[in-house]
Amino acid sequence: MNSNSKTPEQYSLDLGIEIEKDIGGIEMGVLQNGIPYLTQRGIANISGAARATIFEITQEWEDKFNDPILDKGRNSFFKDYLFKNGYKENRLFIEISRNGSPYYAYPDVVCMAFIEYFAFESQYANQIAMENYRRLARLGLEKFIYNALNYSPEDKWKYFNDRVSILQDSAPPEHFTLFSETTGLAVDLINASLVVNDKTLPDISVGLAWGKYWNDNKLSKTFGERIKYSHNFPSYYPQAASNPQSPWAYPDAALPLFRKWFRNEYLPTKFPKYILSKADSLKGGKTEAAQIASLYENKKTLK
Repeated sequence: MNSNSKTPEQYSLDLGIEIEKDIGGIEMGVLQNGIPYLTQRGIANISGAARATIFEITQEWEDKFNDPILDKGRNSFFKDYLFKNGYKENRLFIEISRNGSPYYAYPDVVCMAFIEYFAFESQYANQIAMENYRRLARLGLEKFIYNALNYSPEDKWKYFNDRVSILQDSAPPEHFTLFSETTGLAVDLINASLVVNDKTLPDISVGLAWGKYWNDNKLSKTFGERIKYSHNFPSYYPQAASNPQSPWAYPDAALPLFRKWFRNEYLPTKFPKYILSKADSLKGGKTEAAQIASLYENKKTLK
């Protein structure tokens, strides 16, 4: 498998590359969600193994992922190592789209499994893998890649805080906005390490669902008409190209109902689907997204 080949039953994540370089023959990079990675060629070079062998192990992992009984071969080592380190994806790589083509990035935890395997578990002694394992055991692969690329993770609060600054006091008199009412949710997501940026805007998800609820229940007859207001995105957001936006602001009289709907309906029934759709933005992938979703699923907290 090379970086541009396609395997069955896979889909490409809406996730870009923050930076990628070839450092001493090792192709490495960082995804937009902060995950450091090596390419298949990078793993082969850092572990002193043939790319064909990396491919074989990758394919073996997928083929045997759902086997109820572990064999005693190399797949058993990888499953034991990765499961203990919290990696339970059915692929050893993250597939993203690059220039319209699929591209495979092996996250750091998977790369360390390869290096340790070739250093200590394979049939033949591998001096390259042993030397790199000792070096990385002290530094850690994440820090090694960050340092090699001269990469510093961006402030995870920047996108959110800049929107808060722009939209402060933007609500029309006697009306509330969905952005202001969902800042608590955004804070929870950031604290859970979800990348909240121009691609992950929970207030838009909430706005679509609440707008449908509002119309379906003809709530304007009860609370009065909702109105448009001026909403601007920070200049570096792609959405800023069409500033000012014109979302809805809702009558303050409807605020208690909105908060009840948000807690009783949106969080337990709609938010889990939303967060699962953003799994590619979490370092823990689908597993972590499912854990976050489970915190809200079927938990109606306000009667």
